[in-house]
Amino acid sequence: MATGVTGAPYGVFGRRLTREINAHDRSLDLRVRNTSASIDNLRLLGTGDADLALALGDSAVDAFEGAGAFPVAEPVSALARLYLNYTHLVADTRAGVGTVSDLAGLRVSVGVRGSGTVTVAQRVLSAAGVEPRELCYLGLDDSAGALRHGEIDAFFASCAVPARAVRDLAAERRGVLVPLGGLARVLRHEHGPAYVDVSVPAETYGQRTEVPTVGVATYLMARAGLPAEVAYRVTRAMFAARLTLPGPEVPGAYLDERYAIGTTPVALHAGAARYFRAVYG
Repeated sequence: MATGVTGAPYGVFGRRLTREINAHDRSLDLRVRNTSASIDNLRLLGTGDADLALALGDSAVDAFEGAGAFPVAEPVSALARLYLNYTHLVADTRAGVGTVSDLAGLRVSVGVRGSGTVTVAQRVLSAAGVEPRELCYLGLDDSAGALRHGEIDAFFASCAVPARAVRDLAAERRGVLVPLGGLARVLRHEHGPAYVDVSVPAETYGQRTEVPTVGVATYLMARAGLPAEVAYRVTRAMFAARLTLPGPEVPGAYLDERYAIGTTPVALHAGAARYFRAVYG
């Protein structure tokens, strides 16, 4: 199971997901492989060096179709759509950033190289017609630390809410969440249906109102050659664990087959399709 950086959102969720799947099906022996996340994970599936992986939906579509960071289509398929990530654009409160356009000429972190956050961030910047003075490639915690020490002016992160690192910056009055309203529509037009309009709820980071942003789902992906019986058992075990595996975006929110099946245009693996047919009849 290719996940993410140790301690980062995919690293934490992937380790827990792996543990729960193994606990619910003793015939499986999943082991965690920490990576830079989505892009690296999908490439590992393509080479057969991973069997399962977490990936942002837009990166999964790119890998499936041979677009973006993937010059050719990778042999990958989906087991389920898991939960929604919120694109966070966090700016130093002293930088005077009120919109994404204000990033022009500033120092901006766009996520770790090999992560799906980089893809989302670069597409947001391109859609807004913005060129920062300097791009840095740091994960969420490192980005928060760099902003706190004045080394960058803003950063992107794609994660569930609330994100602890962002919450801490807001509490210190060092970071502010910048709205990205309207950009999901632009991204859908340019890159496909993976992008949705969402809002970070009021008070999540001490702000009085909702903050519109771009949502991108997390998919559980598999190499296309994974035996159908294994894919079926993984999918079944994951849903059997729903009561102990709440979706990280909302405490107490659980995996739901009606949401999970929506991975279009990425094809469902035959094993996952078998599970969903059994559920729906």
